[in-house]
Amino acid sequence: MAKINQTIPDFKAEAFHNGEFKTITADDVKGKWAIFLFYPADFTFVCPTELEDMAKHYDELQSLGVEVFSVSTDTHFVHKAWHDTSDAIGKIRYPMLGDPTGKIARGFDVMIEEEGVALRGTFLADPDGVIKVAEIHDLGIGRSAKDMLRKVKAAQYVRDNDGEVCPAAWEAGQDTLKPSLDLVGKI
Repeated sequence: MAKINQTIPDFKAEAFHNGEFKTITADDVKGKWAIFLFYPADFTFVCPTELEDMAKHYDELQSLGVEVFSVSTDTHFVHKAWHDTSDAIGKIRYPMLGDPTGKIARGFDVMIEEEGVALRGTFLADPDGVIKVAEIHDLGIGRSAKDMLRKVKAAQYVRDNDGEVCPAAWEAGQDTLKPSLDLVGKI
């Protein structure tokens, strides 16, 4: 199971990205922040709303040094067909990884074996490939890219400011905390 502070699992996948097919590996991901956005299947209902929502925030994520990788157990060919036929998916500029064997979904422990699809799993990995955020939703519950963007900023802040932590609902620019004996029982 993919866990907080563990390295992302090794993988190699074909992706549809910017009108081309590309091979992407776990090694390609390292060196930058990365969001892995698992979803059950192309040509479905909640999935395109989530992927379009992430596409709306893609430029800001890119400005923070973050790449997004959507992943389903469909092939890269199906991703292309969906991209070509759906207005919502046509807005996507991030790589769409094909995982037809389910190896990547199993590596992140989001595979629903009896259905052959992934749960709605969202993972944020730091530039070392270490998972800093892991969130898994039931299939009927859509995610918010805006909240993921907030978590990215918090994870980056904590990485860059040793000894500081971000309290609940923290937004960039707000006060953080420096855990110490003086704070015990004062919050």
